[in-house]
Amino acid sequence: MAREKNTAVPKFDKISIGLASPESILAVSRGEVTKPETINYRTHKPERDGLFCERIFGPVKDYECACGKYKRIRYKGIVCDRCGVEVTEKKVRRERVGHINLVVPIAHIWYFRSLPNKIGYLLGLPSKKLDMIIYYERYVVIQPGIAKGPEGEDLQYLDFLSEEEYLAITESLPADNQYLEDTDPNKFIAKMGAECLLELLERLDLDALSYDLRHKANNESSKQRKTEALKRLQVVEAFRESQRNRENKPEWMIMKVIPVIPPELRPLVPLDGDVLRLPTLTIFTDV
Repeated sequence: MAREKNTAVPKFDKISIGLASPESILAVSRGEVTKPETINYRTHKPERDGLFCERIFGPVKDYECACGKYKRIRYKGIVCDRCGVEVTEKKVRRERVGHINLVVPIAHIWYFRSLPNKIGYLLGLPSKKLDMIIYYERYVVIQPGIAKGPEGEDLQYLDFLSEEEYLAITESLPADNQYLEDTDPNKFIAKMGAECLLELLERLDLDALSYDLRHKANNESSKQRKTEALKRLQVVEAFRESQRNRENKPEWMIMKVIPVIPPELRPLVPLDGDVLRLPTLTIFTDV
C-alpha cells in the first residue's frame, strides 16, 4: 500500500514582510542574468545567461542537461562540465530565482509615489523636490565640507544646487578635496539621482530622528507643522518597530540588485503560431 504524504500545512500566527537587502537577494539567487534574450528561435532552447537560462534556473527537461551529455535520474545532482546545467527535475524552474546587477541604483516607485511618501517623509523632503533628485535635475548637498555657495555663503545639508552651481563650487575647491575620505568633515559631497538618496538614507539615524520629531510634535505651535511631524514620525516608528523582528533598513528602498522571478512563473505564451510575452517578462527584458 502506497504511503500517504503528510500535506498538512504547519500552523503559524503571522507573516512578516520586509525590505530585501542586496545581500539577501544575492544569497537566494542562482546566478546573474546578463542578456535580455529568452529562447533561441532556431533551436527553441533557452539562451545562456538570458531570462530563461538553464544554468541559472534549472533544466527544461527532467534529469537532462542543456547539451545532452547527462541524461536520466542516475546523474541526479551532477553539474555538467560542458553546459553548466545541474541534472535535476524541471520543476525547480518554478522555484529558482536569478538577479540583475544594476549599473546605477534606482528608487522603487512604491516608495516615492505612494502615500505616505516613505522616502520623502524620512528625509523631510516634499514630492516635488524628491522628483528633482530622482530625475537628475538637481544636486543635493550631503556634506558641505569647506565649500561655499555661489555668493560665498556657507552651504547647508540638503541644499539644492543646479549643475552650473555644482560645477562652480567643485572648481573653486582645492584639487585634493575630491580625494579625501568621505568621513573627512572637510570633504564636499553632493550627488543626484537614486545614488544620492541611497547615501542620504544610509546616513539616517532613526533613533535621533524619532526624538527630534517627537519634540517637534509636542512643542510646535503651528498645527500644519505639527501634523507634518506626526506623519513623518509614523513612518520612522514603522521602521524602528520592524527592526525589532528583523533587519529592515531605509536604504533598501533604493535598489542595486533586482531579483528575477522563476521562469515558469513568467512563461512565454504561444498565440496563433507566434509568441506572446507577458508584461512581467517585458519589464525584465527592458531592464
